[in-house]
Amino acid sequence: MSNSDEWYTPPHIFDIMALHFDVDVCAPEGGIPWIPATRYITAIDDALVTPWIGRVWMNPPYSGPGKFVNKWIEHGNGCGLVPLSKSRWFSTLWASAASIVVLRDPHLKFIRNGELKGIFMPTAIIAIGPQENHDAIARLGPSRTLAA
Repeated sequence: MSNSDEWYTPPHIFDIMALHFDVDVCAPEGGIPWIPATRYITAIDDALVTPWIGRVWMNPPYSGPGKFVNKWIEHGNGCGLVPLSKSRWFSTLWASAASIVVLRDPHLKFIRNGELKGIFMPTAIIAIGPQENHDAIARLGPSRTLAA
């Protein structure tokens, strides 16, 4: 499991956002108990082909977030956690109607195998859609609308 993308967003992020999601689109089997989502989509369900309904939470696999981010932008309603990147998918995100909060702690600790573990790259919380999504991520720090 050491090479897997199983890095879960820590509970305090959801406590601060104080927002409920209709679906977690990148969940493990059984979901994650501290993510406030009514339902979840696992890798077995394939979130890239399963329809997303309502407000989504997305913490995509960092080995390939581009297709998830593109679907998230197309869906147009939700929040997510992504790595900062110089890749094409991040440029697409930058040009979208999303807002972003670069997390103040550059070494956010994720839940991995039941323990807090850091990653080597900075992360950001993103929001698109209704104003309450943007307001929720703003509670994590100063936000900036990405689209010009």
